[in-house]
Amino acid sequence: MKKRLGPFLFVLLMGLMYGAWGQEHYAEGPVWRVQLIRVKPGKLDAYLTSLRKSTKPILDEEKKQGVIMDYKVFLKETKSNPEDWDIAVALQFKNHAALDGLAAKGEEVRDKIVGKQAMQDVTDKRSEIREIVSSDLMQEVWLK
Repeated sequence: MKKRLGPFLFVLLMGLMYGAWGQEHYAEGPVWRVQLIRVKPGKLDAYLTSLRKSTKPILDEEKKQGVIMDYKVFLKETKSNPEDWDIAVALQFKNHAALDGLAAKGEEVRDKIVGKQAMQDVTDKRSEIREIVSSDLMQEVWLK
């Protein structure tokens, strides 16, 4: 029995030490879903109007219900090339567990605020004036 316990304790101790090393430099913060969007030339005003009228009320309600912690919209002021993104939309979640069941929660809020068909119409129109460059999940960290 002692022969088996030694390697088990060694592996357990090494695992704990590895976890401690990872947390040495930072503490985990909230999780962010960030979409980078390229808007077709001359369509920025139309896209921002669509976000304000259709997306903002949904995000405000999701924030009120605690589905998301916060959201931010960024306009990129510098471009590296013509294919670069123009707008970033970031949604803040408390942690990874907050993503569980997110689609169902989002659909419930969407149906309450805008309606499924109305939002589908908005999505179809948006696809004509913008392209999603990327959609990334990021962990915010606070340096120690």
